[in-house]
Formats: sequence, C-alpha cells, structure tokens
Amino acid sequence: MELTGIIEEIIYQNEINSYTIAVLTTDDEIYTIVGYLPFINIGDTINVVGKFITHKEYGQQFKIDTFEKLMPQTLDALERYLASGAIKGIGPATARKIVNKFGEDTISIFKLQPERLADIKGITLPKAVEIGESFNENWDLWQIVGFLDKFGVGANNAKKIYKLLGSDAIHQIEENPYLLVDLTRGVDFKQIDQMAMKIGIDYNNTKRIESGIKYSILLTSYNGHTCVERNNIIRFVRDLLNVEEEYIEDAIIDLKVKGEIAVEERNEYEEWIYLEPFNKAENNIVARLVLLQSSKNIKKVSKLKKKLEEIEKNTKIELSEKQTEAIHLVNDNNVCVITGGPGTGKTTIIKSIIELFKNENKKVVLCAPTGRAAKRITETTGEEAKTLHRVLEIGKIQEDTIMDSVDYDVQPLNADIVIVDEVSMVDVFLMNQLLKALYQGTKLILVGDVDQLPSVGPGNILEDIILSGVIPTIHLDKIFRQAAKSKIIINAHRVNSGKKFISSSELEEQSIEDFFYINENNQDRILYHVLTLSKDRLKKYGNYDFFQNIQVITPTKKGKLGTKELNKLLQDLLNPQDEYKNEKNSLGITYRKGDRVMQIKNNYDLMWEKTTPKYEAGTGIFNGEMGKIEEIIEEEKLVKVKFDDNKYVYYPFEELDQIEHAYAITVHKSQGSEFDVVIIPIFPSSSRLLTRNLLYTGITRAKKLLIIIGNEKIIESMINNVDSKRRNTGLEYKLRNL
Repeated sequence: MELTGIIEEIIYQNEINSYTIAVLTTDDEIYTIVGYLPFINIGDTINVVGKFITHKEYGQQFKIDTFEKLMPQTLDALERYLASGAIKGIGPATARKIVNKFGEDTISIFKLQPERLADIKGITLPKAVEIGESFNENWDLWQIVGFLDKFGVGANNAKKIYKLLGSDAIHQIEENPYLLVDLTRGVDFKQIDQMAMKIGIDYNNTKRIESGIKYSILLTSYNGHTCVERNNIIRFVRDLLNVEEEYIEDAIIDLKVKGEIAVEERNEYEEWIYLEPFNKAENNIVARLVLLQSSKNIKKVSKLKKKLEEIEKNTKIELSEKQTEAIHLVNDNNVCVITGGPGTGKTTIIKSIIELFKNENKKVVLCAPTGRAAKRITETTGEEAKTLHRVLEIGKIQEDTIMDSVDYDVQPLNADIVIVDEVSMVDVFLMNQLLKALYQGTKLILVGDVDQLPSVGPGNILEDIILSGVIPTIHLDKIFRQAAKSKIIINAHRVNSGKKFISSSELEEQSIEDFFYINENNQDRILYHVLTLSKDRLKKYGNYDFFQNIQVITPTKKGKLGTKELNKLLQDLLNPQDEYKNEKNSLGITYRKGDRVMQIKNNYDLMWEKTTPKYEAGTGIFNGEMGKIEEIIEEEKLVKVKFDDNKYVYYPFEELDQIEHAYAITVHKSQGSEFDVVIIPIFPSSSRLLTRNLLYTGITRAKKLLIIIGNEKIIESMINNVDSKRRNTGLEYKLRNL
C-alpha cells in the first residue's frame, strides 16, 4: 500500500539508525507509521510504501518498506515545514512571513531567487543566501536518499556521497552506478548491478566489468588477502556478471593501464592481481625495510658483553644464551624480528633492550597495535607503551576509505629505537604507515608470536617477513623454568605443536594448578558452567570477581554460546536491571550503568580525559579498548565510559554504535590482551573458526587461571586443524625477489 501525508508527531526516533515511530496525517486518516526514516522532521510531507501490521501492544501500524520525502503540497504544509527548524535561520514567525509574502512561489524563491528572502524584515542579504543554500542542500539530500535507496545504499551513506559528488550526484550515478561500489564500503554489488541493468547499462559495459573485478578483489581482502590469483578472479567475475572471459581479460588490461590494479608475475604460470593500494603498501614496506636494514648501523652499542653483564647485575636478571643472542642480533642490525610463544622470555629481552639503549642516552619508543596490548606491555616491562596510532599521530582515516591511507602523510617519529610488540596483529596498511615514519638509522625491533591469529585487516606481516629470510630473526623456543610450571603455558605449547592437553599424570609435582578442562557435550550444560563460573563459583578458588578479573572469550559472535547471546545473559546475571541504574536502548541493545563495554571502531576524534595519576586530555579511542559505563546522563544524551587506562569518554547517544558489550568477546577481539581469569566455551561452529591458532590464541590470553569447557572431539579437531586458508599476500615474494 501507499500513503502520502504530513508527519504530525515523532513518537520515537533512534539517533543512530533512524528507526522511527511517527504519526502521519493524510487527507483521510491519521496513521501510526514505523520504519527507517532518516532526515525526517515534524512537518515533513512524505510518501511511504509498505503494509499494515498489528502490534500486540500498540494495535494497527503501517510498516514502511520505502519512503520518499516530498515538497509540501499546500501552503499550510509548507509553513509547517519551514517552521520545524529543518532550515537553518527560519523559525515559526519567519516561516509565516515568508509564506504570506510569496505564497505559491515560495519554493521557487528558495530554489532560484533566495536573495529575495531579504525582502522579509529581519533577514539580511547574506542570511537570505545562507537560508537558500540550506534549503537547496536539504532538497538535494532528499533526492539522493530516495534515489540511493533503490540501489540498496542506506541513508547513512547518503550524506557522504553527497559530500563527495556534490549536487550533481544523481546524474553521475545514473551515468555510472558502479561509482557506489568505490565510494561506500559493504554495499550489495548485486543490487547495484541489478539497478544498473534497469537503467540501461549493457551487460558487457566496460565500467560494469571493471567494477566487478575491483569489487571481487576487495571482497577477498575482508578475509585477509592482499591479492588474488588471476584465474580465480576471472572465474569469479565470470560467474558474478555472467560475461565472457575475453571481456574480463580486456577489463584487466584497462584497469592495469589506468593504475587501478597491479598484476604481479611470479613465474611463467602464476599471475596475481592486486588493487593498487594493496600493491603499493606492500612495495612501500619492502623498500623501507630494505632501506632501514642497509643503512649504517649508527645506534650500535660498543662493548656489549660488558654492558649486558652490568644490566644483569643491576636488574638481577639472568639472561639465557638465546636471550643474549637476541640482544646481539638487535645490536648488529637495524631491523630484526624476535618471535616465540608464551614463557619463552620475549618480555625479558624487551626490558633488557630498553635498559641497554637508555643507558646510552638513546630514545626508545615502545608501542603495540591496540590499547589493550600497549597496556599489557606497559605492565610487564614497567615502561610506558603507546598504541601505534598514537605514536604515529595518525589522523582520522575512515574505515571505508582505508585504502586511501597508503598515501596518508605521517609525522616522522623521533626515536632511536622503536620496539613494536604483538606484530602479528599489524596489517599491511598500518605497517606501511609505521615504516614511512622512521628515519634512516632508526633501529626497528618487531616482536610477536607468529603462531597467533593474523591481523584482522589484510596482510600477514609477521609471518611473511620471517618466511622471506631477508630480515634477521630469532625464534625463542625454550620455556623458562618458572613458566614451565604453568599448565596454561605447557598446554599452549602442546596445542601449538599438535598435542592434546596435558594430563595430571604427566605433570611435575610443583606444577601450578592454573588450567582446568571441563569435558562437556551439551550446549546448555556448557552455558550453565560459563554463567555459574562468571557469577560466584570462582570466589572461593581465588576470590575472583567478574568485573575485576574474569573474561569470557568465545570463538564466534553467533549461536547460543556466541558473544551476542552470552552478553545478554551475562548482563542480566551480573548487572541486572535496577531502578537506580539509568539505561539507554540503542539498536536493540540496552546499555546500563555498570556494563562492561568495548570500543569497536577506530575513532581518532573522540575526546578523552584522565584525572589520575595526573590530569591529561587528548583525542582518539581505538578498536579493542575496554571500559565500564560510569553514567548515563539522559538530560545531556550522553554515556560516560571509564576505560581500563583511566580515560573518561562521553559518548553522545547517536554514537553508541561505536561500542558493544564486552562481558564476552571473540578470540579475535581478545588478541593483544591478558586477563587474570579466562573462560572459553568450545562448541560446534564453522571449521574456519575452529582452528589451532584460534585455540592457541585464546589459551594465551589467561594469566592466572584458564577454564576451557567443551567437547573433547571438537577440541581435538581444532588442534589438528592447522588453518589451511593461508592468506594470499605478496610481501614474502617481494622481499625474496628484490
């Protein structure tokens, strides 16, 4: 059905996704309408298409499928629209004067002769021009919202597209609908393609095929790949677009000539295709790594053996032969890699390196990819570590234009020695930014565990550098005596080498009881254990409190034991509804004072402040940082979050899509973090998730106590599932073939 009328009242509107409940008055009737209505205000005239439904509490409602915002159809409606505050500089009194003076010509005055608005008392000529611009911008935006809806592009992207393409946006998109694939992330290519067909784009149109190729390569990057084998791309695009291979071959040539893709011939039979930003990032990494490594070693410490002996004496650290070898490697090279699992002494090496070079009056910068990882390395070394984003002073790079960051200028990093921990988490774009910031002569030390999960973003930086053999690398494989008493560390190494969890009979007498496995098949029983362990079962064992010590980590977001369901249940259990706790509902999620939350996007502009140990203020909250909701301030529409490093942040209600509950988090989100107590449910899921490196990464998040609950056969299959989906990247090849 179709209704046209005026918005009389907005009962509810979600600030983030614009889900709206409103009262619509038509010529005949008054209706309650529900649906997504961005940019809608009281007084707007709209046309809605949808159907009537019956709500069990609120009765009959009209559910909107699509809508179109119309210019007011009557002078009364026009006056109400102008008086609504939608147009900057016009209130109710001015709206009445404008409509009374210009009548039926009011809209054309706004659009074509806005300077005539200065005839109204109280409106100056500059203000008249400004009012006209505001009116016309709204007009253009309405048209774009309705137009883009047909292509499956949400209203949240409409403003961005308007900003990029201007008032000519509709014409440009009609000429080439595939622009939308380049301008917005996560769009439905097939829907855009269908609309393009409807407006007359030919099947074999060059723009269509070129866009299909770029979209297909970009799609693979979401799984971590930076390039795709040529034959695979041709087959995929052929099936996607239903076109002959010869047209795809021609389009590949055209895109290569235009510099939008790169084709890398690795041997006579093997060609790999990149989107140019990925290729450029890899090339930059190779060039800068080699330049750094080949530069004169001006930071080398003389009489190293003697100075290490002094450090051992002063710090009461006894370096092993392998640790001493690692420090010599650092001293002899401008770039090197230190890799090893838990308990193999990486932190001791970092501490000794810091001490060594600080004694030489060298500036050492310690950093990590995420806030949690930086906090952990700060705690273990006693030296301040920062996130790479903060160290590099990276400005705001939108997630959907990340490829543009290849050419993003970063400030040179004032440092003699740069130590990067948790390098397995660093993607190709962030590594490119880091290397761009380093002066020749700077020492770069890359530290990480190559057996952990790779970065969320594209690339396989740490493994590719190690496998290339070009950068000096030391592998730490000996577990230190104290660490060898921990069942957590023993089992992490066993899993990593393809073995089952250690049994009690195999343990040494002095082993620490910090690992428990509960063999459970039934998901309801697994859930019972997760909830009761989180609530109070562990208080007697170690006086562990959930909000102070415990973290639930799970392989996936979906299912009964995924993060979405667990977060709801854990919130109800650990932070239940209370008349004294303020709440805010956003996108179907209830946030409550006391909730544990996590930032899920990089936001370089979000302001924060600290009051302890001293007052500080700054900007930037990054993906993975965790905190607790301190207050929900309804009057100011703000949520106050205190993060683990004592930063306070105020989130406007409309920006709550940047956080999510963190009672339970995925293994991927836990990377770089450590928690006193970790509870991991293991249950049937995709084989893509149930891998050895995922289990290994989860195990290594626990410091004092680890509890794994799940089916023995699934855990065994995870240990045997050495993730065969190796990422397709070119960094190793490029380094090997300089």
